[in-house]
Amino acid sequence: MSVVRHPDPLTAAQGGGSAHPRDVLLGAQAASAALPVCDHYSGAPARMLKSLQLQAQMTEEFGACVFDVTLDCEDGAPVGDEAAHAALVARLARDAAPAARVGARVHPVDHPAFAHDVATIAGEAGHRLTHIMLPKVESVDDVVRAEKALQRASAGHLPLQVLIESPAAVHRAFEIAAHPLVQSLSFGLMDFVSAHGGAIPASAMTSSGQFTHPLVVRAKLEIASACHAHGKVPSHCVVTEFSDMAAMQAAASCAAREFGYTRMWSIHPAQIRPILAAFAPTQDDIEVASKIIASAADADWAPISFDGTLHDRASFRYYWQVLERAHSTGRSLPPAVRAWFVPLLP
Repeated sequence: MSVVRHPDPLTAAQGGGSAHPRDVLLGAQAASAALPVCDHYSGAPARMLKSLQLQAQMTEEFGACVFDVTLDCEDGAPVGDEAAHAALVARLARDAAPAARVGARVHPVDHPAFAHDVATIAGEAGHRLTHIMLPKVESVDDVVRAEKALQRASAGHLPLQVLIESPAAVHRAFEIAAHPLVQSLSFGLMDFVSAHGGAIPASAMTSSGQFTHPLVVRAKLEIASACHAHGKVPSHCVVTEFSDMAAMQAAASCAAREFGYTRMWSIHPAQIRPILAAFAPTQDDIEVASKIIASAADADWAPISFDGTLHDRASFRYYWQVLERAHSTGRSLPPAVRAWFVPLLP
C-alpha cells in the first residue's frame, strides 16, 4: 500500500515539484496507517491457506493488495489445542508470499493462551506480520499488557488492532484509540449485543437491524469518532448473512457512507468484492478528484477555481483522500495522478 514519496519525473512534469500530495495536504496525518478497506478473517487450517492464495490472486488482478488476511486464534483454535493452532498460524504467516499482508488475532489478554499466542506468533513471525488483533479490549490497560507481551517477544514494532465489544469499552474508546501502538478499532457487534443481558433484541445483530437500534448505532458512531479523532482506522463488524449479497452490499455501503467507517471485516470470500465495491469511490468521483488535484498541483497548492467553485487545501485534502480510497480498492486512476501511486521499489 506504499506510494511514492520522492521526486518523480512524471510527477514533476504534472506540477507540484517534488512534494507529494499526501505530505502537503495531510501533514501529520500522512503518517497514519493506510490500510486495505477489507480485513478477511479465517481460522480453519484449509481456509487460512486459501485466504492467502486468494489475496495473492486478487493483488495481481487489481494491481494493489485490496484486503488483509487475519489468521484467527480466538475462534479458530480448537479448545485444548490452542498451542498447536498458534504454531500453525506462525508458520503460515512466516511462509506467506513476500508481498502478503497477513495479521493474527490472538486470544484476549485474560485468556490462558494469550501469552503463548503472542510468544509463538509474534516471536516467530513478527517480521512478516502487519498487525496483531486483540479481542475483548476493555481499557487501555489491556493494550498496555499486550504491548509488554509484544516487547517480550521482540515484536514491539507490531501495530495493535483492537476489538471493542462491550459498553464499558465503548465508553473508553477515545482513550484506547489514543494509545500510540493502536492502529485500528473494530466493533464486535455480537458480543456487544450479548453484553446487554437481553435488553437489545437479536434483530439488532442482523445486517439491517444493526443500523437502526439506538444503542448499537451509538456504539458504532463513538468508535468511528474515536478513531478519526486520533488518526486511527475504524473497522466495521461482519455481516453474518454471508449468502445474502444484497444485504452485504447494503450494510457495507451504510457503514462507509453514513457511519464513517473506512474498513470492514469479511468472514467469507464472497464478501470481499461487495466490500471493495461499497467502499470504493464512483468513477465520476475519481475523475473529478483527479482533475482538482492535478490542477492544484499545477498551482503549487494555491486556491483554484474548478467548474465555477473555489477550492483550497481544505477541499484538496478531501479529494486526495478520494484518490487514496480509489487506489486502495483497486480502481483505475487517470494518468494525471497515477504516478503518485507507483509502488516504492527496493
